[in-house]
Amino acid sequence: MKKRIAIIGGGASALILASELDPEKFVVSLYEKNVALGRKFLVAGDGGLNFTHSESESSFISKYTPSNFLSPAFKKFPNSAFIKWMNEIGIPTFVGSSGRLFPKKGIKPIEVLEKIKLKIYSRGVHVFYKHTWKGFSESNKLLMSNGDKEFELEADVYVFCLGGASWQVTGSDGTWLPYFQTKHILTRAFQSSNCAFQINWKHDLISKLEGQVLKNISSSCGNKKHLGEIVLTRFGVEGSGIYPLSPQIRQALEQYGEAIIHLDFKPNVSSENLIKKLNSNSEHKNVTSRLKENLNLSSAQILLLKSDLNKEDFLDATKLVTCIKDFKLRISALAPIEEAISSVGGIDLREITEQFELKKLKNKFVIGEMLDYDAPTGGYLLQSCFSMANYLAAFLNTR
Repeated sequence: MKKRIAIIGGGASALILASELDPEKFVVSLYEKNVALGRKFLVAGDGGLNFTHSESESSFISKYTPSNFLSPAFKKFPNSAFIKWMNEIGIPTFVGSSGRLFPKKGIKPIEVLEKIKLKIYSRGVHVFYKHTWKGFSESNKLLMSNGDKEFELEADVYVFCLGGASWQVTGSDGTWLPYFQTKHILTRAFQSSNCAFQINWKHDLISKLEGQVLKNISSSCGNKKHLGEIVLTRFGVEGSGIYPLSPQIRQALEQYGEAIIHLDFKPNVSSENLIKKLNSNSEHKNVTSRLKENLNLSSAQILLLKSDLNKEDFLDATKLVTCIKDFKLRISALAPIEEAISSVGGIDLREITEQFELKKLKNKFVIGEMLDYDAPTGGYLLQSCFSMANYLAAFLNTR
């Protein structure tokens, strides 16, 4: 007799899991509270569906914080395997200039979603819309609501794929967290990740800096360093050059109430060479002109330097170059979670086995952004969801 598997949620993790479970062994039912599957998947594809990255597997796994819990799943279903999987369902891919993977140009996110749904339906998965999970019964069954109707959901295996707390407009709001707390499962409150970071700019700087981009720089916080661009905003800073520092920034804010970001405006040039270039033609040009022409600094970078140094230090080549190589930004807060690209928090990783089963609730599994880990932008979050779902499907298929 086939076992019954209930998947709660219809996002990225649920889609891959449902398409990989063996229909000869299981009757699979998927319960989604919205009227359609993959709403957050489609939002992620707005402007281009970046579903993974092309970098080497050893480098890829190091991007997660922490990475050890994901290693077995990623090893079984890495980015290269997912690219092959997409090709097999009829979605060719291409590598963008930044190394990110996208569907072939001309293929819309909704078309990718429809291909995945076709695979799900071909495997006989039953999909139920407008079904919301309301917690656990005393016997640890799931309490479900379908409009005015409430019932206990019975299954042999339950898999939770409810997402985190970012992009709440899609239904991913994290309201399920207290249900696990009632079962004495350790959780952590949701926080923003891959978001804007607040800086208390000097008032006279805001209008001059807003919208400017710091390019070809490196940024670091704690033991993490990253190359990329940072956008200066009225609120503070954001962009691909600082998003990967989210874990370190959050930790510093929690410990000290402030996070210091160290920027290197010329990461490929030594301090000694910068001083030589800066002093070149010094008798014919003022310092500002030499910063622009000799060092190729932008007006925004020069403005930041002037705001940080007094006139005497700005005219001192050694002190000026020291500031160019280590300009400090002081971050005071994270952007609200409603504005974040992703979130951290949720189920504590100590509560799950290597196969993502809850240690305190037998035959109940949790995968995806419900778990407390961090992933940078660039396809890493989606890839982690795909890897966990494929790994769990393989485990259940052979159990």
